[in-house]
Amino acid sequence: MEITHLNPDSLFTNPAFSQGVLVRGASNTLYVGGQNGTDASGAIIEGGLGAQTEQALHNVLAVLAEAGADQANVVRMAVYVAAGESVDEGFAASMRVWGQHPTALTVLFVAALGRPDALVEIEAVAVLD
Repeated sequence: MEITHLNPDSLFTNPAFSQGVLVRGASNTLYVGGQNGTDASGAIIEGGLGAQTEQALHNVLAVLAEAGADQANVVRMAVYVAAGESVDEGFAASMRVWGQHPTALTVLFVAALGRPDALVEIEAVAVLD
């Protein structure tokens, strides 16, 4: 088994975490770490839940692309939304970016995320074989 940590140049890097982890073995599995709506400098973008959801999904797509994958490879996603936000706004934003690629999905409302100004965090698991 081979484990590769992925940190695309287009995303903020931090020594405390990897943006994704690719596991090569009998089958190749990619674990995309929780993505907030951040730009390449790590700053949370403005514009509310919709804008942050779009950016977080673009960040997920960047990690997938780094491993040679796309939405079709994703088998599970977890979406954490700050309490009080409208899931409808997040869903509309996800359809604009993600399109019709249904997968196993968990959506949770949480009291807060790791960054106080973050409204959403998205993680994904993809199979590459």
